[in-house]
Amino acid sequence: MRGSELTRGRIFGVAFDDGEDFFAALAEFCRTHGIRQGFVPVFIAGFATVEVVGTCVKVDDPRAPVTTGVHLTNVEALGGGTIAYDEANEAIRPHIHVSVGLKQHSATAHTSHLLSAEVQILTEMMIIEITEPPMWRRVDPDLYGVPQLRFGTG
Repeated sequence: MRGSELTRGRIFGVAFDDGEDFFAALAEFCRTHGIRQGFVPVFIAGFATVEVVGTCVKVDDPRAPVTTGVHLTNVEALGGGTIAYDEANEAIRPHIHVSVGLKQHSATAHTSHLLSAEVQILTEMMIIEITEPPMWRRVDPDLYGVPQLRFGTG
């Protein structure tokens, strides 16, 4: 287990616009406001299109990450996650999970890691900036190369 006392910075409310690419808009907001790391405790969203991790085929290693996506349209979503900073690429690295309900299929839900999304009408989010310690991700080759959240210096 890893953990660290965190120093909270600013808290932001963010409202995305219809038709925006979710991850591109999030990256632009963070760049504009100088946010390098933080938490997204909750967001609500309407997405015209969304891709979440998933598959309908047999998975040989149930511990291994699934790398394929499921494409869905016209969904309502509830999600949250973390934002770490990638110094080498000078970019945020969000890790967002969502539960999405298909509106025209009795709100049948899918829950997984968010790969992409296009905002439909509205998406409203809270971001809590963390100023210390540095939050970053390290790829762990023993855990299928999944980037693991780290605190402090490398």
